[in-house]
Amino acid sequence: MTADNLMDLVALRPLNATEAGCIDRVLRAMRTHLGMDVAFVSHFRDTDRVFTHVDARGQAPLSPGDVLAMSAGYCRSVVDGLLPGVIPDTADFPAALAIAETHTLPIGSHMSVPVHLSDGRLYGTFCCFSHCPMPGLTERDLQVMKVFGELIAERIEADLGRARNYDEKATRVRAAMDARQPLIVYQPIFDLASMQVAGWECLSRFASQPQRAPDVWFQEAADVGLGEELECLAIAEALAALAHFPGHTYLSLNCSPQLVLSGRLLAALADQPAHRLVLELTEHAVVQDYHLLEVALQPLRAQGVRVAIDDAGAGYASLRHILQLRPDMIKLDMSLTRGIDRDLQRRAMASALIAFGRETGSVIVAEGVETEQELAQLKRLGTAMAQGFLLGHPQTLDALA
Repeated sequence: MTADNLMDLVALRPLNATEAGCIDRVLRAMRTHLGMDVAFVSHFRDTDRVFTHVDARGQAPLSPGDVLAMSAGYCRSVVDGLLPGVIPDTADFPAALAIAETHTLPIGSHMSVPVHLSDGRLYGTFCCFSHCPMPGLTERDLQVMKVFGELIAERIEADLGRARNYDEKATRVRAAMDARQPLIVYQPIFDLASMQVAGWECLSRFASQPQRAPDVWFQEAADVGLGEELECLAIAEALAALAHFPGHTYLSLNCSPQLVLSGRLLAALADQPAHRLVLELTEHAVVQDYHLLEVALQPLRAQGVRVAIDDAGAGYASLRHILQLRPDMIKLDMSLTRGIDRDLQRRAMASALIAFGRETGSVIVAEGVETEQELAQLKRLGTAMAQGFLLGHPQTLDALA
């Protein structure tokens, strides 16, 4: 994407309240300081200009997103030196009277300064006008407006940086998806009573550059509106292997509350053996409305899909998830299981969650088991299932075969 294309993207994309509010406050401050009727920022493009921000007293004659030909209005003429930056009375300037907008709006007085970015590129103009002449306008007012224009340029530059970052993220995520990323690996989950494999957690791995943890890829996808699409792709890749695993085992699929709420899971899991599927909601997932999430999960649960809360014990959020969603499975975070044979506090916390699971009918799965001593302690506490490097590393389907 070229620099000019990027500026166009910033000019046209919706701004959040913080981004838009900063420039809007600058416009209002300048307009009210001068006592004028309209203030705006326009972005120059090849043959036209788009109004990105507008502030007005009363009914505004133009709106953000409006487009005018470059030849229309005052902006280009001021930048090219055909009109001065400050015009107290347009009647005194024949070149101003020759502009149609002087009469249609009308414009009795006008001030304008070019907006330049730090690399010298012209972004557009910052302008104010009044319907009536204002004989008191001076060059000093224009100097004040230039200072305000520099503040606007700084904010636009920050927006350009965010837009560039957004575009780079989207390009990376789409490239990974085009390369059929993520690759799915499967980690065995053992029933500790029989020491047989009961299920497989499906974990995403990315070979694309830059090398980063999977959660960073998924967060980046969510940042650019591709989170649900990437999750659905990962789930589809994981489900393609279900028929290769023994019929008594299940697949545990990681998913975000946002994907559940989107309704796309119903289609993604259609025609699959629901009793062999578990949806894992991570402790780190933010849930804004538990009632809506419960309602979205209900048709899946009615079909036989089970729900697990991942990373239990890693923070307060997991306890809220457990209490609000009444999961079929509770997965103890590795921060609890690591060294549980030597740490009384970890044992006490794990024991409490295991007792809770026993009372509520939730199956407890311990994650991150790496030593025989940890495994033995978890068995003594009554943990039903476990996974970890001691029991089996995540592997591709081909490697497992």
